[in-house]
Amino acid sequence: MAKYLPEFGWEPVIYTALNAEYPIIDLSLEKDVAPGLKVIRMPIWEPYSWYKKFTGQKQEEKVYSGFLSEDKPKSISQKVSIWIRGNFFIPDARCFWIKPSIKFLMEEIRRNPVDAIISTGTPHSMHLIALGLKERLHLPWLADFRDPWTNIDFYDQLMLTKWADARHHKLESKVLTSADKVTTVSWHWAEELGKIGNRHVDVITNGYDEEDYQGKEVKVDPKFSISHIGLLSAERTMTAFWSALQDLCIEIPSFKEDLVIRLVGKVDYAVFEEIERFGLTSHLDHIKYVPHNEAICLQRQSAVLLLVLNNVPNVLGHIPGKLFEYLASGRPIFGIGNTEGDAAKILRETGKGVFSAFEDKARMKRDLLKLYQSKTSNTIEEEAMNVNVYSRKNLTKSVADILRS
Repeated sequence: MAKYLPEFGWEPVIYTALNAEYPIIDLSLEKDVAPGLKVIRMPIWEPYSWYKKFTGQKQEEKVYSGFLSEDKPKSISQKVSIWIRGNFFIPDARCFWIKPSIKFLMEEIRRNPVDAIISTGTPHSMHLIALGLKERLHLPWLADFRDPWTNIDFYDQLMLTKWADARHHKLESKVLTSADKVTTVSWHWAEELGKIGNRHVDVITNGYDEEDYQGKEVKVDPKFSISHIGLLSAERTMTAFWSALQDLCIEIPSFKEDLVIRLVGKVDYAVFEEIERFGLTSHLDHIKYVPHNEAICLQRQSAVLLLVLNNVPNVLGHIPGKLFEYLASGRPIFGIGNTEGDAAKILRETGKGVFSAFEDKARMKRDLLKLYQSKTSNTIEEEAMNVNVYSRKNLTKSVADILRS
């Protein structure tokens, strides 16, 4: 959004970490950073070097958020680390940056005044930095929740003590009641956060950047490629999907010959185990990582794009960021999740795909066969419809309107 805020009368000043631990560095995204953008960087201490020593990881290895395991079940040391993370690093591993940042930014803002503050989390420590500035400087504050806090997918896996659980809820409530405006990325999450803070929460979803889709045409795969772009965790219930693919491979020889399952990104070992169990390993094309610009090309050349939601309590509000890029790609989307959720709602409204419940194998088979027949007869539509409302430029205008209010 920093890319487009100046077009709507706001000059963003970014405050971020100088030496943070990131799971991935994608240099292809540097093109979206305006040359004149003011970026303030301050050193941060995080416990990841300690975590790596404790769990036996090499210092150069990357640490991924969430609970994905690529090779094997979690070790005892990893489980102990999760308990420590949940109960001592509140709200997250960036908590040691809060007090130094408040002190630093107090002086920075006094020297270079600003008109408003936006905090965006996760990590929710960013909201606590903004809360500290709000209490001292009384600046207008927009708290932007890209993910829930105590309702996040893995909250129940943090093994929290009663004290730690109460602390998380207390801080969450204080942020939600103190911010002048609160936004989040889905309608169900807005309702949940609104109840916690007893207030209205605006919805500004994730989106896509129109500039990413300008340029040369991309040729669609000749094979029936079903592509998932991004992290694929064990919480994404896919047993019925793999079983449906297995049945179609047995029943339709040409389907078996044409099928390609392309997984791009980090994949939990349990997913590979299921693929093998259903006899689909020979169809698998796993690409561990590509930069964002190449991921866009892979989306546009795939016959079908796979969207799988985590089978967790807050699934109704879960809209993966990739959905909007999927929409912009113009390729048909095959969604799996809760059919009453916000992601299913967007697919229905845009008419750009199909959506099945987690265990609805019969419907999956019907929809997969229909998509395959459309592919072989070359009747799959490629033009995106009714999706410009989700362009980042239009979404940034909504942010600017809230700031003006």
